[in-house]
Amino acid sequence: MAAIDLDQLVSDMKVAASGILNADVSTFRGFSERQLKAIAQQATLVATGIATKQITEETEQFFLDSLEDMALSFAKTLRGLLMVTIEKIWSAVVGVLWNAISKAANVVLPVPVLN
Repeated sequence: MAAIDLDQLVSDMKVAASGILNADVSTFRGFSERQLKAIAQQATLVATGIATKQITEETEQFFLDSLEDMALSFAKTLRGLLMVTIEKIWSAVVGVLWNAISKAANVVLPVPVLN
């Protein structure tokens, strides 16, 4: 049986997780920046509309509710993206671990799948 190099195993897991994080963080940044800018622009339009009375007292709550919905939608989408990233990281780390064990024990372990 071959010994597992603990330092190398830790390094390999970090590399696997970091590669996914770096790629996905770039995606998050782009998505977040665009969405937050759009929400901020909408808030500016609502504020201007309220200040100029183009948005009346009768319609004000509608526009404020719309902003709340935009913020909630943003948060839910971000949560979904984060869950996908966590699953990718888990798969990468488990893949590294199973590969190291397979090599050390001279067996082929099927990599589990997160349900």
